[in-house]
Amino acid sequence: MRIDNIKDVFFDLDHTLWDFDKNSKITFETIFARKHPEVAIDSFIAHYIPINQACWKLYQYDKITHQQLRYDRLKLSFDAINYEISDAEIEIISQEYIDLLTENNHLFDGAFEILDYLIGKYKLHVITNGFAHVQVKKLTNANLNAYFSTITNSEMAGVKKPNPIIFEYALDLAKAKKETSIMIGDSIEADVLGALDAGIDAIYFNESKQDVDDNIKQISHLLELKNYL
Repeated sequence: MRIDNIKDVFFDLDHTLWDFDKNSKITFETIFARKHPEVAIDSFIAHYIPINQACWKLYQYDKITHQQLRYDRLKLSFDAINYEISDAEIEIISQEYIDLLTENNHLFDGAFEILDYLIGKYKLHVITNGFAHVQVKKLTNANLNAYFSTITNSEMAGVKKPNPIIFEYALDLAKAKKETSIMIGDSIEADVLGALDAGIDAIYFNESKQDVDDNIKQISHLLELKNYL
């Protein structure tokens, strides 16, 4: 099971190290308590999580813009719980959400422990599709910067995962080789298949234990990376 030839380990950030759903819920709780206390937060979040994922998938393939993603994920979530709200207020919440999100920096269980373990053995890197200025704040506020030699975001590369160009960009930035690199992420399509199609090995962070092809290397807890690396 162990992979012996690896020198560079590339991580996705959101939903892999940084607990996006937990931090997002806390952020919405803060916003709604102040301005929209009548919103049923659990119902809103139950709709927001899959809607946000669907919007990100469209954004990933350039089918919607950055601004449309920020608006649509809120508008569709409010519509799903039949909560009437103006477009102007959605724009305000959208900006408040971005501003406040990085104040909450819960990581997945075992994140620091596995990074401490890996940093003595490999060069570590990040490849993320997230908005650059937000991702920088997440890494800084969560005390993650010191672990990573390079950070590649989709704005720098000009394309988003799973486009092979972003993986090539990250490899060049890291001065790493495909055959001695591996990608770890929560998205089968963007992280795992994207990396594999680019000629890079990959491990799926399958926290929710979805059924996947037996050929896919996977973990359900970050510390299980010790079985591979």
